[in-house]
Amino acid sequence: MANRLAHATSPYLLQHADNPVDWWPWEPAAFEEARRRGVPVFLSVGYSSCHWCHVLAHESFEDEETAAFMNAHFVSVKVDREERPDVDAVYMEALQAATGQGGWPMSVFMTSEGRPFYFGTYFPPEPRHGMPSFKQVLEGVRAAWAERPDEVTEVAGRIARDLAGRQMDLTQAGPPGEAELARALLELTRTYDPETGWFGGDTKFPAGMVVEFLLRHHARTESQGALDMAVGLCRAMAGSSLFDQVGGGFHRYVLRQRPGGPLVPHFEKMLYDNAQLCRVYTHLWRATGSAEARRVALETADFMVRELRTAEGGFASALDADSVEDTNGAGKAENAVGAGRHVEGAYYVWTPEQLRDVLGEQDAAFAAAYFDVTEEGTFEGGASVLRSAGAQPDADGERVADVRARLLAAREERPCPGRDDKVVAAWNGLAIAALAETGACFDRPDLVERATEAADLLVRVHMGGTARLARTSKDGRAGEHAGVLEDYGDVAEGFLALAAVTGEGVWLEFAGFLLDIVLQHFTGEGGQLYDTADDAEQLIRRPQDPTDNAAPAGWTAAAGALLSYAAHTGSQAHRAAAEGALGVVKTLGPRVPRFIGWGLAVAEALLDGPREVAVAGPVGGELHRTALLGRAPGAVVAAGETGGAEFPLLADRPMVGGAPTAYVCRHFVCDAPTTDPEELARRLGSGPSAPSAPSAPSGPSGPGRRSS
Repeated sequence: MANRLAHATSPYLLQHADNPVDWWPWEPAAFEEARRRGVPVFLSVGYSSCHWCHVLAHESFEDEETAAFMNAHFVSVKVDREERPDVDAVYMEALQAATGQGGWPMSVFMTSEGRPFYFGTYFPPEPRHGMPSFKQVLEGVRAAWAERPDEVTEVAGRIARDLAGRQMDLTQAGPPGEAELARALLELTRTYDPETGWFGGDTKFPAGMVVEFLLRHHARTESQGALDMAVGLCRAMAGSSLFDQVGGGFHRYVLRQRPGGPLVPHFEKMLYDNAQLCRVYTHLWRATGSAEARRVALETADFMVRELRTAEGGFASALDADSVEDTNGAGKAENAVGAGRHVEGAYYVWTPEQLRDVLGEQDAAFAAAYFDVTEEGTFEGGASVLRSAGAQPDADGERVADVRARLLAAREERPCPGRDDKVVAAWNGLAIAALAETGACFDRPDLVERATEAADLLVRVHMGGTARLARTSKDGRAGEHAGVLEDYGDVAEGFLALAAVTGEGVWLEFAGFLLDIVLQHFTGEGGQLYDTADDAEQLIRRPQDPTDNAAPAGWTAAAGALLSYAAHTGSQAHRAAAEGALGVVKTLGPRVPRFIGWGLAVAEALLDGPREVAVAGPVGGELHRTALLGRAPGAVVAAGETGGAEFPLLADRPMVGGAPTAYVCRHFVCDAPTTDPEELARRLGSGPSAPSAPSAPSGPSGPGRRSS
């Protein structure tokens, strides 16, 4: 019998619709029910591709005895963190403050007023490794609630007061300058290992936002150290098992499971990671002309289109880490755990025998050496994760490409990982920016078309007939949850990138509409930004986090879009808001640069101007293409017929002698107009190592395209 989640649109909530737990969605009625019954609320937060969320569900939420205890003594609320990042942010902050760590699944016990008093993440079904069992936790909380109510109330009140006192106002610091950005670079060098190309620690997350800062810093200052670090990080990510060596795209993170052992991925693939890294590798190619950067950017773009694009033209949130192990085909691994069951990484790993079955003896031996597939295995059950970090530098490129194509075709016969088809506005904004710029740089109009279709979906469905942006949609229907600051910032960023590439000023107009809402509803006194609108649901505190997580913080995403829009339009209100928001970067950038990388990248654009480039002439012409290839940090580009009303930058800027003409301005000073692409490239910082023109196929690369 289905519970209250049966009518949800979230794939994660629907995964729990048949649990014996009497789940409630996050809604006022759940807390009213807890007040009526005089019981605490149990809040469980996760997301559909979270491996340990699935484990906790199978072990505890599907257990009849555990569910009966939960139903008798708690009101249980299930939240998809991707639908409600505000709820997740508030209680994750409390969890981290109380325990020093966080993660998903997140388990929180709270009063009917939403005040938390006990926290955790995953709890096993039996006591293990010093952790209590989930049943022990439930019994302990029930007993404390019944026998020590005053103590519980006091703890909940203290935590709520502590959270309420964490509101921050860092706008008075003013925007960062040369000194702060130089100190941020120095701090990054202290934890960077040039031999491996990684930052320290056993768990390695994608570093796209930091690389963006490094590339912009190099473009502005010609710092060789910044470029070397950017190149090293990108080589490490692309050569490791973080990157899907067969199908393209990046996994969530990699970790070393034993000292000296290989890096092994957590296999889920997220749209936000892949969108950011696709754009970063395109920018790395733009700065260096690296063939590897070009290949990784295009393979990641093609992965997103092939495996994440939905029937409505948007992009799905994620692919699961787990999939059903194929015991009959190429997915079979000797002695693999749980044959025929959902196994983490089953879709992606290979044994030497599987390579021989697909490639034959000679090519299998070549592939095993190139991708480090061993007889003993580098993962579980004798299987290996693929990496190319130690590959021979003189390996036959055509042979490698052929092997990849054949392995991909064989892999697509395996049971695929589950896909979360929920379309998240912010992450689609990141994908729009990435695909538009990648398509423009590599002469792939199909990628620009996919970006445009996703943008159309956001306008049609997420903006719809209302004056606001919906956080999610599924199957072409908008979800009920309001967009948060990252949605407005990232979607505006995507629209601005699309406007630059297509020459269609309507995208600039839509970006301005969203950013006006940021100024009106997300900005507090003194210019500080909040993650939720002033008329959104009031939680125990209004979330406000300026630091990057897996994607840019809403605070700095909005700052970047505000700055670009101001450069396009000359709006002093938008520029002042951007400068005020960047005060947080002045404070945090020199201390924790790895956690505010996008803010540092925006600060580089501010210091450089950003430059305003108006191309009076045909969209897609040589001068327009040259402008898009410029390395100047955060430069904005407007192209089209002069005198049109779509782009303010094109006003009163005619063609010279009837030829396409470029105008470059910054800090209220304009260069003389030029009709020479080489001169324009020089003015936009396209150094001698940067590519002057793309060389790419006209259609999608790689075999095995899968339509939605």
